[in-house]
Amino acid sequence: MTSSIKVADTQYPIHELLRNRWSARSFSDQSISSYDMNRLLEAASWSFSANNMQPWRYVYAHRHSPRFDDIWNCLAGGNRPWAKNAAALVICLAQTNRNTEKPNVWASHDLGAANMNLILQALSMDIYAHVMGGFDAPKALALSQANPDEWEAVTMLALGYLDAPDQLEEPFRTRELSPRTRKSIVDFAWELS
Repeated sequence: MTSSIKVADTQYPIHELLRNRWSARSFSDQSISSYDMNRLLEAASWSFSANNMQPWRYVYAHRHSPRFDDIWNCLAGGNRPWAKNAAALVICLAQTNRNTEKPNVWASHDLGAANMNLILQALSMDIYAHVMGGFDAPKALALSQANPDEWEAVTMLALGYLDAPDQLEEPFRTRELSPRTRKSIVDFAWELS
């Protein structure tokens, strides 16, 4: 269960899953079963997508599996110290072109929506996710064996069950213990009149 300091202090009431979602870095030794990983992927599969193209692909490895380190080695230095403890690492790909047809300019948007489905399903199972942009995208794409003319490595995910923040080194421990903040609605939305 999430630390109370990470529960969003919202101006308006929102769903509990949204209030409790945050990007954890402190993961326990508990593994994610193959069955539960499939539940997360099933949730992702039911996201909306333009023309129902479902332009996403997930390439993942569980901790202690032979390929986990291959994915971990794609991460930038700032993500490596804590991501090594994730129960699973996931490369998230978007199909930006399909068989040399017109480019799918919505692919990354649709992948983001699928990621959110996956993340909210994970949270409902007490599995936390951390989305990462700090990684070597060409290396991750090559590792995924996806056609670089069609696919783009957009993000990576670290998934796992929470552990105590004191296991983290700085600056990650402080980040884990800091309250969440967001811009006010008036800073990003306005009604046309």
